[in-house]
Amino acid sequence: MNKPSHIQKSLVNVDDSVLVLIDIQDHFLNKYDQAKSQSLVSKVSWLLNVAEHLGVPVVAMAEAIELSGPLTQTIQDALPNGTKVHNKDFFGIAGNPEILNEVAATGRKTAICIGVETDVCVAQSAIGLLSEGYNVVTLRDAVASMDADEEIGIGRMRDAGVAISSVKALYYEWLRSVTKTVNLGKKVPELETTIRPENLVL
Repeated sequence: MNKPSHIQKSLVNVDDSVLVLIDIQDHFLNKYDQAKSQSLVSKVSWLLNVAEHLGVPVVAMAEAIELSGPLTQTIQDALPNGTKVHNKDFFGIAGNPEILNEVAATGRKTAICIGVETDVCVAQSAIGLLSEGYNVVTLRDAVASMDADEEIGIGRMRDAGVAISSVKALYYEWLRSVTKTVNLGKKVPELETTIRPENLVL
């Protein structure tokens, strides 16, 4: 796989995307204020539902499960059926061959990195995937760290060549047209109603 020479300049193609979900565990969420944690979990849960209906594969992981516990229950419940949750040792997934191999096995070349913590595991994973030749996108409102650390992590990734986007922007890049958006809304109306986060205006 060739290494990208510049930041992602084209729109994100739904058929080329893999969603990389990193360490959304209570061990980390409990560090943040409740509003931040709830916003992260609700947006990621919604995005997981969108990904499932659009056929976007999900590679999920949790850090040192024996020490930090499993993914938070709401995220577990939102994962597509049959999704394996990998037990991650190295902070960046490039150091975990089993996880890296699962990303490669999807055949997708655009990795969407979401989760915690922005400046550590998300940043190291995103930059590691860049070095492996992937186009990498991080969603600003689907990652979290302590406040000052968030901006450090986002800046580190942007400087390395990771594209920074948002849940809403990715949703519309995946769909591309009014027709596809309307059709998905008819097929899965709860995406725009009951399970849509209050702070996500479509």
